[in-house]
Amino acid sequence: MSLARKHRDRILASQMASAPVMESGLSQPASAPASDAGTPAERAAASIAMRLQHDLRRLKEIHSIQRKIETKRELLPAYADWVAGLLEGGRNAGIGVAEDVLPTIMVWLIDTGDYVRALELAEHVVAYDVPLPSRYERSAPTLIVEEIADAAIRAQTAKQPFPLDVLEHVEELTADADMHDQVRAKLHKAIGTELARAADAMDPTKPEFAEVAHRALAPLRRAVALHDRVGVAGQIKRLERALAPPKPTTKSAGTSPAK
Repeated sequence: MSLARKHRDRILASQMASAPVMESGLSQPASAPASDAGTPAERAAASIAMRLQHDLRRLKEIHSIQRKIETKRELLPAYADWVAGLLEGGRNAGIGVAEDVLPTIMVWLIDTGDYVRALELAEHVVAYDVPLPSRYERSAPTLIVEEIADAAIRAQTAKQPFPLDVLEHVEELTADADMHDQVRAKLHKAIGTELARAADAMDPTKPEFAEVAHRALAPLRRAVALHDRVGVAGQIKRLERALAPPKPTTKSAGTSPAK
């Protein structure tokens, strides 16, 4: 795609997102050909919607999860300028003829591990209550929490770190959202596990160890309160033992001081 086309997509997407929305919400059906009558922004929206439908069909034909992820990574650049324009345009970025594009690209970014860019879109999706396409069968906040928490737990199980700032951003972004307790528990587990990892790398005799260990215990205990089978009991016991004051040593019975 040429630089001129990318720039055009960005401008038209911004115009589409900032334009007043009619009562119908759509200026034309999502399946309308890009050559149909309408404003340039509407024709561009129809074109990007058709591209998405084509790419979704392509992904559906792929059975391998890893190949799906690789394909999504290849497809994402074609949507980058349109999505950037939508976000620049404002609150209408999630509605209109190409309404599925923004939330779908957010999910693809999560799937491909580009969490920073995914959360840029997630902030808009959550702020304006943009619905996910029905194929995801979850609310947007639930999907954001569960998919990122699951990714973190997979990495942690493999003894790999996961960005703590991403997890804390997700927690802040979705704090007021209603979801199943088991889903929220996963996020607290992931945050606590990452903090526990940081504590493990410290000298337990230093004051900063106690600070980080206490920080880790808070989300781990919260995870258990939400779902008692979340699987963090061992971590909690280990941290509590590390924080416990040393037991005083006592002299063996029957000994007497040397003369």
